[in-house]
Amino acid sequence: MTQKTTVILDGGMGRELQRRGAPFRQPEWSALALTEAPEAVIAVHAAYIQSGAQIITSNSYAVVPFHIGEERFAREGEALAATAGQLARQAADTQGSGVQVAGSLPPLFGSYRPDLFDAERAGQILAPLVRGLAAHVDLWLAETQSSIVEAQTIRAGLPNDGKPFWLSFTLQDEEVDATPRLRSGETVADAARAAAELGAATLLFNCSQPEVIGAAIDAARAVFAELHVDIGVGAYANAFPPQPKDAKANDGLDELREDLDPEGYLQWAANWVQRGASHIGGCCGIGPEHIAVLAKGL
Repeated sequence: MTQKTTVILDGGMGRELQRRGAPFRQPEWSALALTEAPEAVIAVHAAYIQSGAQIITSNSYAVVPFHIGEERFAREGEALAATAGQLARQAADTQGSGVQVAGSLPPLFGSYRPDLFDAERAGQILAPLVRGLAAHVDLWLAETQSSIVEAQTIRAGLPNDGKPFWLSFTLQDEEVDATPRLRSGETVADAARAAAELGAATLLFNCSQPEVIGAAIDAARAVFAELHVDIGVGAYANAFPPQPKDAKANDGLDELREDLDPEGYLQWAANWVQRGASHIGGCCGIGPEHIAVLAKGL
């Protein structure tokens, strides 16, 4: 894999906001800065671009009732999503030529919790996010999806606007057997087939341990080869210890693994590229310093 074929993504948002002194607390998480410290959101986006990220992700992950509450979401959800899109767009347009904005479409009912998914309510939550982000993003990113039905539901709720659809699943951190699986227990192979059916341009794996990502990349690429489809594969892992099944993403700031400093993370990323990954970035705990090393090393 040559340097020109590796697309560098950005890293996590929440921890970087806290590092910069932005208001940051539960349950609002990173959404708090959209109204109380928008300049900090732009600064984090800019730091990733300056580090070499070619694609940045809107700070809309926490703009869901799970984080900001039902009443506030009903009242301000679309406006907050629009702000997230505008801030990312502003950073991309002023900081770097050709930098693209991915519109983050998060798990609608809580991260790592496929059991909480409610298909009947999903559209009510998704629609304001899409409306708010639509004018500002270059592509749609359904990320940290724990099950296939979550991804299918988000895809069905997107407009036919010609923008690429990227899909990112989160994996079981516990290697129960040799088969890489989503947090729902569904296999990565089945998820890859679903991604192809949904017309995904890129399939990624995020918010998981680096140790489980390589096998997922292998499984996805095998399915795509079997189907004769050209779908990019990539990863953006987190830097936390393994998360138990009852964990919730963004439930607090976990301690970071010492072995996943920028050089340590690069070793994993280089392995993923050797396996055929074309898109590499970072999730929770992976910051601009990591992205700078990835951009240089890959």
